[in-house]
Amino acid sequence: MKIKTLILSLMAILSLSMSAQNNVAEEVAWVVGDEPIFKSDIEEQYQQAIYERIAIDGNPYCVIPERMAIEKLFLHQAKVDTVEIPNSSVMQNVDARINYFIANLGSKEKVEEYFRKSIPELRENLIDVVRDQYTVQEVQRNLTKNIKATPADVRRYFNSLPQDSLPIIPQQVEVQIITINPVIPQQEIEDIKARLREYSQQVNDGEKEFSTLAIIHSEDGSSTYGGEVGFRGRAELLPEYANAAFNLNDTKHVSKIVETEAGFHIIQLIEKRGDRINTRHILLRPKVSQKDLDDAVLKLDSLRTEIIEGKKGLTFESAALYISQDKDSKNNNGVMLNEKTHSNFFEMADLPSEVGKIVATMKEGEISKPFVMINPKTSRQQVAIIKLSKKNDTHRADFAEDYQVLKEMYEDKKREEILTKWIEEKQKTTYVYIEEGWRNCDFQYNWLNVNYGNNR
Repeated sequence: MKIKTLILSLMAILSLSMSAQNNVAEEVAWVVGDEPIFKSDIEEQYQQAIYERIAIDGNPYCVIPERMAIEKLFLHQAKVDTVEIPNSSVMQNVDARINYFIANLGSKEKVEEYFRKSIPELRENLIDVVRDQYTVQEVQRNLTKNIKATPADVRRYFNSLPQDSLPIIPQQVEVQIITINPVIPQQEIEDIKARLREYSQQVNDGEKEFSTLAIIHSEDGSSTYGGEVGFRGRAELLPEYANAAFNLNDTKHVSKIVETEAGFHIIQLIEKRGDRINTRHILLRPKVSQKDLDDAVLKLDSLRTEIIEGKKGLTFESAALYISQDKDSKNNNGVMLNEKTHSNFFEMADLPSEVGKIVATMKEGEISKPFVMINPKTSRQQVAIIKLSKKNDTHRADFAEDYQVLKEMYEDKKREEILTKWIEEKQKTTYVYIEEGWRNCDFQYNWLNVNYGNNR
């Protein structure tokens, strides 16, 4: 069903693309200052919004050009303020977008066919788009950087909200976890290394292409693309992988076997570009035997009993510190960190699926029985027990309980007020002209009467 939906969506976008090429050409729709906004640019942004399934609140031929006009106001300010964006940040985002396109369309060739541009041409276009986006964000950050919400500010804001306007806070939970990684038999590791050495030999001898072997054998999502992972910086790769990859200089050479928390890899260099690198790899993960899983379950079951009975003063928190192999939580009393919100609380949908299923059946303060789960970072099996330390049911925001949420709402409101006032002032000193046929819109800002441009 998803594939069918994607195909229909692509057909619709391609139809729009051909229509745009035939009808809009390089005609100007708006002028802001001395910067034109072309009809073709508006059409292209509309197509991308459809492709990325970004909702547009209103007529896209009103919303999009107004958004582009506002962007040009901020970009002009960036020139005045000499705002510069690091190339590494831009390239990281561009590469992520191209990898996203490849993942959804299926191959580089299909991406080029869809966009009717080569990958290098598409990359150059995206570099300009992303740099502008980052530049606008930086100008906005500079304009609003002095917002500092005090508890008194948040209290006044909270008291000003009608009761029926208070946000609904969905159910959230705080979960502590202790994990054990089952012992991998040494023979299993040796067998995996032997297989990887064989693949390396086949590539080095010219018998097989690395990408072909990756498609057939690699136990990683990149296998679909011949093991290619796309351009990444060091921080985006596992440390051991990064060290091996950045030491490669020959695109025909295969690295030695590299062990990471995800498993065992061999790596081939595709291209280096400054502080970023594109590689392909073959990943093999050691298999855990049922006996090893059972042994880990028994170990955690005994630990759970000792915690519940309080033997030798043992608590979940102390056990997490000395026994858990979850490096992200063991030094935090076992409390799981929500990387999406950078807090200790999760909405149920944000928990790892196995954890979520267990938590749904638990009461606050309860410790689960041991269960097998897949580590979301390494995709390897591990055994865990969890404690539901806190459970906040769905409710309307409360000042004491949801202070952080309300603080963010208040700060967002202040940012919006500052930026709105800045845009309105900037309009007064900027020439704006909108072509006939593009004016019949319910704009967010008053573009038609702020200066002489639209009175011609």
